[in-house]
Amino acid sequence: MRFSGVLTALVTPFKNNAVDEETCAALIERQIRAGIHGLVPCGTTGESATLTHEEHEQVIEICVAVTRGRVPVLAGAGSNNTSEAVRLTRFSQKAGADGALLITPYYNKPTQEGLYQHFKAIAEAVEMPLVPYNVPARTGCNLLPPTLSRLARDFPHIVGVKEATGDMSQGSRILEACPESFDVLSGDDFTALPLMALGGKGVISVTSNVAPDRMVAMCAAVADGNMPGAARVHHALFPLHEAMFMETNPIPAKTALALMGLMREEMRLPLCPLSKSGREALIAVLKKQRLL
Repeated sequence: MRFSGVLTALVTPFKNNAVDEETCAALIERQIRAGIHGLVPCGTTGESATLTHEEHEQVIEICVAVTRGRVPVLAGAGSNNTSEAVRLTRFSQKAGADGALLITPYYNKPTQEGLYQHFKAIAEAVEMPLVPYNVPARTGCNLLPPTLSRLARDFPHIVGVKEATGDMSQGSRILEACPESFDVLSGDDFTALPLMALGGKGVISVTSNVAPDRMVAMCAAVADGNMPGAARVHHALFPLHEAMFMETNPIPAKTALALMGLMREEMRLPLCPLSKSGREALIAVLKKQRLL
């Protein structure tokens, strides 16, 4: 299994502080109708940090069941506790996910050797495709290109990376260091097009929660070799990308979906509702983008 194009980092809808299964299924169907290339439940955008283990498994099971093999499911299964990451990844494989997205251990701040040993332990425990997720701004550690290259060559089922440093020089070094078949995916909507121009395979997107068809159109233009067309979509979407991160993700994305009538406006503490000024700015962007 390889991962490319637009994979949506799904929000997790709640109803009275419990997972809203009906809305979760409806959001997944909307994504598939829009032509999305893959789904990522239980990532940062899915508020994985505040899901219980039972809820985490529930959301993965819903996504696999509703998707029914129509697009790949890359299940969030990472942790800063290696044994817990192994358990979640084993569950994802048993549940029928097509791969597991594995965030680098946060707070621990492991060395490069510690990062290698962490992913080695997970890779030795399962046979499914694995995609490390590198986001130093949230984790406090950076999975460097030589370490990633070592993992990719030692474990063929470590098939890609979600690269969210926003550093195009690091993206270039990853593309140079890793096998040509290795799937380098942008972890930021802002850098999706620049990274694909360098040879990246796609993006794990927050914006596609709100505008999946437009993110798909941008990736389709890249696949067709129409870079000017892709750039036009990128520039048109840029205000929406900015809006999705005006406050902590996924607060703006969930608020936008609620304003569009697609889910309840409910976050789980310590995330809280969008500020009044942020809400006004978000509404203005959504109207300009003809999403309201």
